[in-house]
Amino acid sequence: MKIGVMLPSFAPSAQPSFEAAREAEGAGLHGVFAYHHLWPIGHRGRPALWPSPLLGAVAGITSRIALGTLVARVGLVPLAVLESELVTLDAVSGGRLVAGVGTGDAKSADEHAAFGLDYAGAGERRGELLELSGRLLAAGVTTWVGSGRPATNALARTAGAVLNFWSVPAPRVAAEAVLGPVTWGGRFPRPAEGGWRAAAELIGELAESGAGWVVFTWAGSVAPVAEAARSAGVRLADPWPDEPGASDRAGAADSAGAVNDEVAGGRPG
Repeated sequence: MKIGVMLPSFAPSAQPSFEAAREAEGAGLHGVFAYHHLWPIGHRGRPALWPSPLLGAVAGITSRIALGTLVARVGLVPLAVLESELVTLDAVSGGRLVAGVGTGDAKSADEHAAFGLDYAGAGERRGELLELSGRLLAAGVTTWVGSGRPATNALARTAGAVLNFWSVPAPRVAAEAVLGPVTWGGRFPRPAEGGWRAAAELIGELAESGAGWVVFTWAGSVAPVAEAARSAGVRLADPWPDEPGASDRAGAADSAGAVNDEVAGGRPG
């Protein structure tokens, strides 16, 4: 089992994401992930950092932690451009990329409309996703496909990609894990919902269900995610010693946390 967090990339500045990535690597987490949106879902006009340059910069300030998109959607840019962005990210990060890719859904259609981009039908988007997944896997890039309708899930299995589920219950993960590798992403429980203790219980359930990764939304800090992982018995990488100014950086990242948690109810791509 590996543990990751979404970067607080729904922000006007990249600094919170940089600090979050450093904090995650220092705490021994296994990966950091970025959204692929022109604005947060349901919040048109709010800032959203584009994942490719953001993760490229994160690659330069980290050395061990995996970097990922969750998920990069076909149709926002030409397929060849998206493929090139992801393959280049894998190269500049030394093979650390997890390319989460997907078809998108009706929740993100307004982004296409606002910028005059075609929003192809589901069948066409699945065809592009299959092509992209095959190219990425052939290039040696770790590839996850965002789950969706049965046809999309079957496509992921056909391509040989890992299937990523967003906020589904553990029994659903278990049912899919018998068919092939699966990962899970979703919202970190709020304090009123049990916080890190509830997250630890969820990690345990998902581990028993066969999930290879658990990726949580930004919780304002890496600390509760790391605590939940340790409590669930997940082996984290050796943490770094505390650095001067770490608490100040955590505060900067925390200030970007509210909107990133607020819009995380649906699949982030």
